[in-house]
Order: sequence, then structure tokens, then C-alpha cells
Amino acid sequence: MKTKIAVLAAAALLISAPAAFAFHSGGVAECEGCHSMHNSFEGSANVTGMAQYQSGPYLLKAQDQSGACLNCHNSADTTGSGYHISTANVTPNDSTRAVEGTPGGDFAWLKKTMVYSIRGAATTMDGDRHGHNIVAVDYGYSADKTLTAAPGGTYPAANLACSSCHDPHGKYRRFADGTKATTGLPIFASGSYTSSAAPISGVSAVGVYRLLAGKGYQPKSLSGSYAFVNDSPDAVAKSTYNGVSADLTAANSKDLVAYGQGMSEYCANCHTAMLENSYTSGMKGLVHPAGNAAKLTAAIAGNYNAYVSSGIMTGTVGYSALAPYEQGTNDYTALKAFVAAPTAASTSNNVLCLSCHRAHATGFESMARYNLSNEFMTVADAAGVALYDSSTTEGKINAGLSVQQQTDAYNGRPATVFGPYARNYCNKCHAKD
Repeated sequence: MKTKIAVLAAAALLISAPAAFAFHSGGVAECEGCHSMHNSFEGSANVTGMAQYQSGPYLLKAQDQSGACLNCHNSADTTGSGYHISTANVTPNDSTRAVEGTPGGDFAWLKKTMVYSIRGAATTMDGDRHGHNIVAVDYGYSADKTLTAAPGGTYPAANLACSSCHDPHGKYRRFADGTKATTGLPIFASGSYTSSAAPISGVSAVGVYRLLAGKGYQPKSLSGSYAFVNDSPDAVAKSTYNGVSADLTAANSKDLVAYGQGMSEYCANCHTAMLENSYTSGMKGLVHPAGNAAKLTAAIAGNYNAYVSSGIMTGTVGYSALAPYEQGTNDYTALKAFVAAPTAASTSNNVLCLSCHRAHATGFESMARYNLSNEFMTVADAAGVALYDSSTTEGKINAGLSVQQQTDAYNGRPATVFGPYARNYCNKCHAKD
């Protein structure tokens, strides 16, 4: 009888216990997760890359800011897993793979310098060109070898770190009315996911999307005037967001994100000259439109919805996680509903920087979501079935990447998702093929 009572009591305790929380939980995490007071724990060093009793800057558990992040977010995965955004042990010009399938991509692509041939001429695609070159000495990441500042801005490449965009202390919070601030109501949970609870008016706040820093933010380590002028964006992602994505729609796309508003403006904190909210076709001096006011035209929305693959314009909703658009809202109820069931593109939606790029790094130049340097994404076999290019003598299409690596670059999607001899994915909006 006593045993039965004890078992029932234990079961009741489990039922009433609070839910487990992630490390950040929308705000500042436990201090000792990132910092070491003495770099000594039970007689040994506990700081990556440093001798005992010597800590990194700001008492971080690494030699630099990004290293402190990658202590948890780097992993020797063989398939995308959890919160990892960097695959360990990736080396240049070989078969090693960058496998993390997060919406932001995998920083390990920065290490994939590939040497291949185009029409008989040796060509090199430097890994640096694949994304944001964060500095993380302990994990083999270094500053951009070509660019000294952010394209379209002045942010110094030598100081680029995870903490350049993400606030490591998670001070930015979103309230029930959609406003954001660095102080105020306590952060109860993350605000990044479809499973995230809504903030309670007058009681609680939630963290902003991905702990992205807001207006006025500048890392303590960076001297000069680089404070952000635009606030963190509104967006929501799937709760399980890393892994192989079987197709491009909500049901099987782990990397599908409902972007609400403000992402392009956020990117413009560093890439100021790239922001183009208004656009008149044919005018000189303009860049591709992106921003809250860069609404899809009726023609573009029509192309987007109808486009299935090259030459096939029979789609209806047609949403693609590989070419997302912003909803033009900060209504998180609507954003969560969109992740579950994407709606057709319309003139109330807008282009954002991440319509064409991923935030971290990709298998393609300029951290694009697909290869911009040739006309084809796929080829086909004798029966017309779509394949990724397997040529080892002509790299115009595959840029030296194996079939598996090309599959990884599309977050695990097979070539059949895009169809045989699929032309460049710019055609999802522009339908020029």
C-alpha cells in the first residue's frame, strides 16, 4: 500500500512539474553557461582553447564571442540536429558535409573552398564567399579575407561575431501589444516558435525572434558608432526547425519560417545601402527591392503562386520555403497559422532580404538560397527524372559539390522537388524560363 501511494505521489509530482525550458528561454540564460569566473572546475580548465586560470574576453568560455556560442551550437552531426548551426570537422575541397538544415543555414559552408573546372579552366570557389564570416578562433572561423566592412555599410568585418546580430543576454522583449523594449515585464519564454506562449498583457513578455538585438544595440566589444537604428523583426519558426526537408511546403519543410515584418530593415542596420523599399522597373541606380514597403506586384504574386518548376505554371497556392516572403504584419497568431498552412502570395506581402539569402551561410555564393552563377539547378537522367549534377570534369552547375553536398545545400531536398533541368529559382517570382 505504501509503495502504491509513493508511486502515485511521484506521478502527481511529474504531472504538476513545470515544463522543461531551453537554455536561453527567450532571455538571459544562466551566467555560468557562457562565462567562467576562474577557468577552473574540479581541478581542470573549463574554457575552450585557454589554459587553466586564464579566461577569454569578458570571462567567456572561449577565446572570442562566437566561440562561446559555438561551444553549444557546433556539433559533429551527420544529419541536422536541434539548435546546431555549425557542423564540426568540415574541410575544403573534399566529401565532408555541412549538414545542419536550419532556416539560417550552416556556418560550416564557410570552410568549403572548392576547386573545380569550368570548360577546362580551373576555378576556385572560396568558402569565404558562402556567408557571414564570423570570427571564432577555437572553431576555425576567421574574418573575411576580401571584405573589410559589411557590403553597403561600415560594420567592420574583423569584429563580426554571433553577438553582432544576436543579443547574448536576451534583453529585448516583445509585449502583448507587439511593442519591444530592453526593460519592462519579465520574459516568461521564447517568442520564436509556433509553440511559444503569447505574452500576457500587463504580466509578461516573451523574447524577440532568435534573440536578435534591437534598436540602439552595439556589442560592448565594438568601439565606434555602429548602434542599430532599426528594431528586431517579427517572425516565427517551427518548434522543430533543423533537419532534412522533404519538400518546400509547411508539412515537410523544417526550415519554413513565417516572416512578419522588419527583417530587411534589420539587415539594413549593417547593410544600409542595400535597402530599397520602392522600385520602378527600368530605373538606373536601384537595387532589388526589399523591405516593409516593397510589396509584391500583382504580376509577381501571380507568377509566384503559379510556378511549380521550369515552364510549369499550374500551381495554386505555390508557397515555397526556398523563396519566402513577409506577411506584412506583427500579428503572431496569424504568423503561427501561416506556418501550419501557408496562404497564397498577394500584394499585401513583401520581398525581404531572406527571400533570396539565408542569414548564416549556404552552399552557394553570397549565402544565396540557390546557385546564382549558372542557369540550372538540376539536370536529368535519360528518362527525364530530375537529378543533381554529378559531373567531376565540368563544374558549372555543381561548383565542385557532390550530389550529396548539393542535396545538403538545399537542406536535404531531392532534385525531384525542383524538376528536371530546373532553371535558376529567381524564376519563382519572375517566370522568365
